[in-house]
Amino acid sequence: MTYIYLLIEFIDEFVFGVGETAWPLIRSDLGLNYTQIGLLISLPGILAAFIEPFLGILGDVWKRRLLILGGGILFTVSLILTATSHSFLPLLISFILFNPASGAFVNLAQANLMDSAPDRHEQNMARWTSAGSLGNVLGPLALGAFVFFGLGWRGTYALLAAVSTFCVMAAFRWVPRDPASAAHFPSFQVVFDGFRAAFAALKRGDVWRWLLLLEFSDLMLDVFLGFLALYFVDVVQVGETQAGLAVTLWLVLGMLTDFLFIPFIDRQPDSMKFMRVTAFLEILALAFFLLIPGFLPKLAAIVLVNIFNTGWYPILKGRLYSALPGQSASLMAIGAVTTPLGKLFPLLVGLLADQFGLGNAIWLLLLGPIALIIGLPRRPERSREAA
Repeated sequence: MTYIYLLIEFIDEFVFGVGETAWPLIRSDLGLNYTQIGLLISLPGILAAFIEPFLGILGDVWKRRLLILGGGILFTVSLILTATSHSFLPLLISFILFNPASGAFVNLAQANLMDSAPDRHEQNMARWTSAGSLGNVLGPLALGAFVFFGLGWRGTYALLAAVSTFCVMAAFRWVPRDPASAAHFPSFQVVFDGFRAAFAALKRGDVWRWLLLLEFSDLMLDVFLGFLALYFVDVVQVGETQAGLAVTLWLVLGMLTDFLFIPFIDRQPDSMKFMRVTAFLEILALAFFLLIPGFLPKLAAIVLVNIFNTGWYPILKGRLYSALPGQSASLMAIGAVTTPLGKLFPLLVGLLADQFGLGNAIWLLLLGPIALIIGLPRRPERSREAA
């Protein structure tokens, strides 16, 4: 049963891998500037932050399966709209639809996976991340094959829509049915009580810690990847094929390290010490990547940058789930308070890149590992159940 959730994460990251590699192609086809790209990355997520809290609360008090399946259908529709977009505005609309659809489809599936083994949050998040990494790797490969055969990025998104359709059909078969108690739409009071319980968690410092560290850690994960192809084209001055190679290298390394991290996390006595050490090494690796000249040396530096952020997401997200027992779906509502901050980072990088160049703007990403070094706890925290 748990494999359906990993399949959902796989298709979500498959889409992400295609999208991040296709930015140079999309920019050329639609004539986009850095600010528009920043808006395409940031605005849909900011708007989704006002929708996803309701989806998360409903996922805890109503029909979670129905929300997952409905999100999967809209997820597929948004991919079709992306494939048929021919200007900035339709593409933006398709992305705006994609974000809350992905929230219902993917985030609630993740909540189900976490609920399946409450004592193995970090371990199951490692499996989840590995499934996503596999999708991330196949995304650029699929894009490269479609471009080679003349089908372009639009044909690739058509393929994604087809794969997504298969995934939704599998979810209809394997996602467990909702309990009989969820037959009727919850009353306003039930939803209100769900929000009150969710946001009561925001009075706790440990919840804020994991929320903020997740957003800052993403600077060296999705945000870095989002600008990686453009960095190689505009700063390193290489072609789109070489830029795609750099992204593919990043994704393949991520897949390998994520799979290797699954057995590693079970043998790791102090995951916080592990993260502090790797955060310090990540600062050095990013500085090395930005300062060293040449295409091949920068490819070598990518290896170090990628290795040192291994495990960040599963550890931080697992700790957040452990801090919120019984509120796995409501995490979408709780996380919405910091989501706008995380979504503003790409827009800020885009604005700085238009003013000062992308090579200078990328230095902003150092805030990610710096925040981890400052914010990670030095002493073990008690579990919420123990408290």
